[in-house]
Amino acid sequence: MSNRILRALGLVAVSVVAACATPRPEAPTDHFVIGVAGPMSGLYATFGNQMRAGAKQAVDDINAEGGVLGKRLVVEIGDDQCDPRRAVTVANEFARKAVVFVAGHFCSGASIPAAQVYEKEKIVMISPASTNPKLTEMGLDNVFRVVGRDDEQGVVAGDYLANNFPNQKIAILHDGTRYGAGLARDAKEQLNRRGAVETIYQRFTAGERDYSTLVSQLKSAGIDVVYLCGYHTEAALIIREAHNQGFKPQLLAGDALVTEEFWAIAGGAGDGTMMTFVPDPRRIPDASDIVRKFRARNVEPDGFTLYTYAAIQAWAQAAAKAGSTDIHSITAALRSNRFGTVFGRIGFDDKGDVIGIDGFVWYIWRNGRYDQM
Repeated sequence: MSNRILRALGLVAVSVVAACATPRPEAPTDHFVIGVAGPMSGLYATFGNQMRAGAKQAVDDINAEGGVLGKRLVVEIGDDQCDPRRAVTVANEFARKAVVFVAGHFCSGASIPAAQVYEKEKIVMISPASTNPKLTEMGLDNVFRVVGRDDEQGVVAGDYLANNFPNQKIAILHDGTRYGAGLARDAKEQLNRRGAVETIYQRFTAGERDYSTLVSQLKSAGIDVVYLCGYHTEAALIIREAHNQGFKPQLLAGDALVTEEFWAIAGGAGDGTMMTFVPDPRRIPDASDIVRKFRARNVEPDGFTLYTYAAIQAWAQAAAKAGSTDIHSITAALRSNRFGTVFGRIGFDDKGDVIGIDGFVWYIWRNGRYDQM
């Protein structure tokens, strides 16, 4: 999901790199190495920080209970910056370090090429965040996710637009990434199926700092509602610029706004912004003890923090059921069992999509916080 690099590279360039599988070293005898991969630096580092925090707490808790198959877990962090080339590099580096499981990646544009490396290297991958449908439609046995899909999220958004903004001018904007473009397409298709037609359907350039021209275009067109399919930085800059121009459309967005950085950039202009995200596990009574552990460390387990925690929980329990970290044993266990996680009991279907988590719901930003509606 990194912007111009993603568009230029696609899967062709990265698949050449992915084809060069590296001989795997002997696994350590006293511990298992698991990888956590995401944007640990760069524009979307806030999400990498969420993943890192979730992984640290999960590993600490699992190790305190005796580890996995009698061995402790050690975490290896991989920084892909949501870039597909970097994701492939991270994946190959994980293979060289005898990683047996990866919680990641975050961005769909990184997860998709990395998944192909992991298949060759016989490494199980569970993404806590990648929502593009293609990730689990490639037919790779080693790929799973604990989050919903954009073809589900887009339907929720399209229905909401049709139900709540009849006869109003709607703009659907996307950043051209696998995540943004796919979500925009699915929302548009559902909106059109409902008999409504958007006024503007347009791509914007991610990573820019000045969106005054785009905002002026929206204002001139009399747009009432903007459905933005991209990341929190651009969404915040666009809505802030709109308010600077005295233009106050309703802003709706997808699940990439679940970070306090959105409000830090948008300020009061972000008030009333709505977004779709999977249900907040912090609200689940069974998660209360885990949430308290995070907060005792001065970590608020927002966004994808607990989704990373759950991905590691599911893999660890699958290894225990399989009695092995062998990829075939683990994947069979993941597809044939339910696992107790911070969300409650979950499983995976034949494609690797999660079972047991409710679909996307709406959240709203008010006074610097987002809450489920």
